[in-house]
Amino acid sequence: MLKLFLWLRYLRKRKIVFLSIAAVALSVSLLIVVASLFTGFIDTFERAAVEAVGDVILSRSSPPTTFAKYPLLIERLEQTEIVEAATAMISGYGILYLGRGNVRAVQVWGIEPAGRAKVTGFARFLRRQGKAAGEPSFNFPDSPEETGGFVGIGVLGEPDEQTDEYDYAAAEKMLGEFVALTTGTVTGENIEDGSRPNFKRQVMRFAIADIVETGVYQFDSSYVYLPIEKLRRTLYPDEESPVASQILIKLADNTDTDVALAVIRGVWRTFVQEQLDANPYLMTSTDINTARQLQSQYIAAYEKQMGVLLLIFGVVSFGVVLLVFCIFYMIVRLKQKDIAIIKSYGATSSSVAFVFVGFGACVGAVGSGIGAVLGYVITRNINTIEGWIRIIFGLKLWKSSVYLFSKIPNEVNWPWAMRIVLLAIIAAAIGTLIPAIVAARTKPVNILRYE
Repeated sequence: MLKLFLWLRYLRKRKIVFLSIAAVALSVSLLIVVASLFTGFIDTFERAAVEAVGDVILSRSSPPTTFAKYPLLIERLEQTEIVEAATAMISGYGILYLGRGNVRAVQVWGIEPAGRAKVTGFARFLRRQGKAAGEPSFNFPDSPEETGGFVGIGVLGEPDEQTDEYDYAAAEKMLGEFVALTTGTVTGENIEDGSRPNFKRQVMRFAIADIVETGVYQFDSSYVYLPIEKLRRTLYPDEESPVASQILIKLADNTDTDVALAVIRGVWRTFVQEQLDANPYLMTSTDINTARQLQSQYIAAYEKQMGVLLLIFGVVSFGVVLLVFCIFYMIVRLKQKDIAIIKSYGATSSSVAFVFVGFGACVGAVGSGIGAVLGYVITRNINTIEGWIRIIFGLKLWKSSVYLFSKIPNEVNWPWAMRIVLLAIIAAAIGTLIPAIVAARTKPVNILRYE
């Protein structure tokens, strides 16, 4: 009770203690915001990869050629307990002609819309069909014979420099409009034989059936989606049966990733042996990885940047320890009489020291609590704050073309927040150690002899 009385008395009488609380609160809030924004960016980056291509990707990589009979492979994968759904894809590059003077370099994906919607979050990215019942389709209700395609919203127009938002009205006017895609087709002998391939230009005409907005600038600004068979006939005219360059796989819930990869590799080896003449090239040049593994190099770099930034801000925040030390040392020097009276009534040196160490920990706890609340409010409203800065100062801090995503990730990372709060309390207590030792060594007789 005596310790609590002294803590409350010092807090009430010494307003300068509030400076320590404010310093701890600002440091904690700063570190929580930095940690949350970085981890939120990394989590969003990983999640965007999964939503774009599924949990596991089976792909031909060196060179990026195709394989046949993929419907049978998909059937076998879906018969296993670890695969919920799978879909095929082929890819290419081209030049998209949208109108006079409006030409874009794009990457083309041949997909099965219904299958891709089962494997990824593709359906909700479609502006026209995203909220409609039923499976997404390239078909036009009024003209089912027309070839339809999906186009990323960033292909149709760049986001506004100030607001970073797209002109949705202008983009949606393009629905139903015909555009031309110039792409390349490979003819001649099989690339796997080492012969030199021939390239021939092909032009595809299709109508924009829907607009894709994933929220990831890379996808929205560069990708065109076409029916897989239509693109196959254009890129690989010598192939008589369906072919694919990638198989996108969604795993069943609560599936162990390592086990899933092992099962998928086993299915692939069996499929190649039985259906593709045990082609050794297909065995060795096919990669089977999770979406997170494919992004691991970038994620590692982001984590290093986060570590460096937290270290820098942590060193800056170490000034809080020095501030607490100075304030509490001043309190000890000014409260020599109180200390002497307490010790003269029988209080031990350790008890006196604990009064100040405990008071420092309380200051750290109060400051950390305020800082955690402040960090939460800033993080959750970071997009609004960024908007205010843009309006007031004319400064655009976040651009999707630079940072990939249209919005700043604003989820608070509570595990990191708890670590920062705990470290702040410990740091505040450490800042009081020397003043506490000085208080503990105070001799009552030297202080009270003249009282």
